[in-house]
Amino acid sequence: MGEQRDERKLLLQQIDQYSFAVDDVKLFLDTHPHDEEALAYFRRYSALRKKALQAYTQRYGALSMDTAKGDRWDWVDTPWPWEGAY
Repeated sequence: MGEQRDERKLLLQQIDQYSFAVDDVKLFLDTHPHDEEALAYFRRYSALRKKALQAYTQRYGALSMDTAKGDRWDWVDTPWPWEGAY
């Protein structure tokens, strides 16, 4: 159980880091829309974020509406953060 909790926590940390990188570079791109290096950075970290979100969703359930899948609304089937989910 501890190993699974550690893996889940690590995956959430990766998602947070990738999300921060994507959000930060989006702000830069608002004022520098033709910066090819920033665009490449955005694409790279967007892809890493998407992959991490997919991995998390597959193992632990959806984190947001964007990653919810299937024909069931099963958010309530997984533990909430205050129930020791992390």
